[in-house]
Amino acid sequence: MPADTALIVVDVQPDFMPGGALACHQGDAIVPGIDRLLRRGLYRHVVATQDWHPSGHASFASSHPGTKAFGQILLHGQPQTLWPDHCVQGTPGAALHPGIDWSAADVVIRKGSHREVDSYSGFRENHGPQGERPSTGLAGWLRDRGVTEVHVCGLARDVCVLWTVQDAVALGFRARLLWDLSRPVTPQSDDATRDALHAGGIGVIDTTD
Repeated sequence: MPADTALIVVDVQPDFMPGGALACHQGDAIVPGIDRLLRRGLYRHVVATQDWHPSGHASFASSHPGTKAFGQILLHGQPQTLWPDHCVQGTPGAALHPGIDWSAADVVIRKGSHREVDSYSGFRENHGPQGERPSTGLAGWLRDRGVTEVHVCGLARDVCVLWTVQDAVALGFRARLLWDLSRPVTPQSDDATRDALHAGGIGVIDTTD
């Protein structure tokens, strides 16, 4: 793999696995493949992102009396899906999945730690109270290391993985999504995800090829 290409592994945490607080469809199926990929040492730069919410986070349905999980509200003027409580800081469900050897990861980007701002992308938080999307610092970290292309895998393909590759392109990186090493919240979203990737000029890779 070229030295200017980095791997970003998005939110591979137990709460996004079957049996977790916010289970993705077959989320656990990607764990062995990601572990094998990291052990092969193909990427000079490896980033992991980690959803890391305080209790009472604004994205939790439980923080908004009278609402239900997967409903929508306006938060800071933007549509906000309400989620079950998940990836609460310090809980086992928020840990990086123990079935992966994370020693290849150079840096872990924790996101969603601001109580009033959700965060899907590894590059930028969602819209905050001032209308901005604050940086996580990841783009600068990659540029400092000469990275120009990112390959992205993890969970969930239709939310945090998609937002991460879209932001990568918006910030000037080439981006590809490792399709077989990602899973959606629901497979019904896959057609829309493929359409969004095509519209954004984002390539798709199947690592089994």
